[in-house]
Amino acid sequence: MNRRCVRVIMVGVMGLVGTLARPSRAQGPREIDAAAYAESLRGFWLGQTIANWTGLRTEGLRTAPPFYTDADWPVAFDGRTIDFVLTQDPWAADDDTDIEYVYLHLLDQHATARLTPRQIADGWVAHVNRFIWVSNATARSLIARGALPPATGMGCANEHRLMIDAQLTTELFGLFNPGRPDAALEMADLPIRTTASGHAAHAAQFYVVLHSLASQVDPSLSGRDKVVWLVEHARAYLPNTSKAADVCDTVLADFLANPDANDWERTRDLVYQRYQAGAGANGFVFRAWYESSVNFATGLIALLYGQGDLRRTIQIGTLSGWDSDNGTATMGGLLGFMLGEAGVRVAFPEATLSERFWITRTRDNLPDYVSPPGDGVEDTFTLMAERMIPVCRRAIAASGGLVEGEPGRWLAAPMPPGPMLSYNPLSREDARSNTNAVRRAGGVVAADSTQLGTPGTGRGVAYPFGVLANGRETSFDGREEDEIGRNYFSTEIVPGPGPASVSLTVTYDRSVDVHTIRFIEGDHFHGAPDGGWAESTAFQLRVGGVWVAAAGAWLELPDAQRPFQVLDYVLTVPTVATGVRAVCTQGGSSRFVTCAELDTLGPIPPAPTGSFDVNTDGILTVDDLYSWEASPTDLTGDGAANGADRAYLARAVRWGERGSILTGRE
Repeated sequence: MNRRCVRVIMVGVMGLVGTLARPSRAQGPREIDAAAYAESLRGFWLGQTIANWTGLRTEGLRTAPPFYTDADWPVAFDGRTIDFVLTQDPWAADDDTDIEYVYLHLLDQHATARLTPRQIADGWVAHVNRFIWVSNATARSLIARGALPPATGMGCANEHRLMIDAQLTTELFGLFNPGRPDAALEMADLPIRTTASGHAAHAAQFYVVLHSLASQVDPSLSGRDKVVWLVEHARAYLPNTSKAADVCDTVLADFLANPDANDWERTRDLVYQRYQAGAGANGFVFRAWYESSVNFATGLIALLYGQGDLRRTIQIGTLSGWDSDNGTATMGGLLGFMLGEAGVRVAFPEATLSERFWITRTRDNLPDYVSPPGDGVEDTFTLMAERMIPVCRRAIAASGGLVEGEPGRWLAAPMPPGPMLSYNPLSREDARSNTNAVRRAGGVVAADSTQLGTPGTGRGVAYPFGVLANGRETSFDGREEDEIGRNYFSTEIVPGPGPASVSLTVTYDRSVDVHTIRFIEGDHFHGAPDGGWAESTAFQLRVGGVWVAAAGAWLELPDAQRPFQVLDYVLTVPTVATGVRAVCTQGGSSRFVTCAELDTLGPIPPAPTGSFDVNTDGILTVDDLYSWEASPTDLTGDGAANGADRAYLARAVRWGERGSILTGRE
């Protein structure tokens, strides 16, 4: 059948179904054409790769003044030519693309929309063994010792958790969830927390949200307005207390106040003064040129001042300083997705851009999808996008969207009601913590131990006891951190061994609702010393001023071979209490235990959900449209209940009609 015949049939179908949207950009962003989306995904990989290798020209070369400026492009400088990299064939993998590639492989291999801690850990063991640094390297070493995410990114375990790593390995989870940032954050939660926590996790989440929202931008907006819209909307998912929020607000405010839209160097210099040269005076810590914060800032600078122009965005990111390939790659991928593969190629007319990819440059034991085997070309951006499409379908369906009944088309589910911060899984984790809740309410939390240890260097701290209950491992605030506050408590006595048992206690100055007791271990040691875990643990709760045994069961059994284990003891019956005590039989021949947090948790808050089932009768019918007419609600997440929401719901109610007509079904 030729294209003209197909077009005639489609026009006829459109007339029959009446209100169906036309297959164009004007259809509204929540209806997605799978073929067009695949083209955008190819643009993501191509744009990200060009930006990555261009940014590498200046990586780490300018981490303090004098920084590069526009005058340094394109020239030979510091022994390198600063210009676009466009001629690789195949494109070589780098750490801005290769761990995302591994996550795609794992999602494809396991045919899932949500990876488990074990699947992530096993995937890293199989594929992530070279070309890793800082937090990625630390997480990989922890996995080798038996730790699982999210423990591998906790502050008590990973000293590098505030570095940039998670920001360059998880953006694609947003692309699997178009128009549903909440679902994207859920999907990306464990991959992000594999290497990050605190404000570094927030920066990575921001990038995930950007990519989820990228398909929702009004195509009629100017390039400048598009990127401002994206940044402003993604910002709503971060708590105001977070250092990442401060970075975003600082960069955005200076961009909007700048009378010269080309003077990006002004904002870059402000970032240097606020977060590096004057970090201490501003209440911050500058950790390294590859930290999260300054590089989060340069990514935002490139996106905002680039104003939707891919070439200009890559140029600014490359010149911006610090770890310049990373934010550049992220924003190159974002704009590549928004432009699509064809748009990326138009942006670089001087080159014939390859779509071939060489993943085994940096990653191990991955399939070779391109013949002949062993030739250094294992994949193409087309094949990568094709493998992403089924993952998108699974993710959209899992969040309540429609993927069946319309050949090659998807309808993203409505946005959930409620504040955007409630969509963030880290905020819901924090909300369960009674330690943090009591302190937020102005109360007092105290901690104690029957044993004051003398642990060896690098094996935790014995005092203050408050380390047991500082709430840092579940806190959502994202404030600047100190390393002492992210240590773990240890009862080790040198020389040992310690006594047979020890009691660790946390008390509150008010009653709390306890559903689960959480015990986060510190490190384990095998040899000299030997210990760090509990051979057995009995929990008690203080009820009415009396300590009573807590009945319940481990959600996951303690394992002496797994350091930094997050152990949840779920109560048989929720209990109102004013304290918790862990009575531990000390483990190993040195007889000591370690603990990063002893906390009590409230009920699990439900994740916000969005649904077309407006009348909540469990099925999607025209009755849902009648219910909406009686009580209009915002379904698209734009803050208004109007005709756009009605048309969107009507589209869902009539979903599948065109497919039925095309196949002759009633």
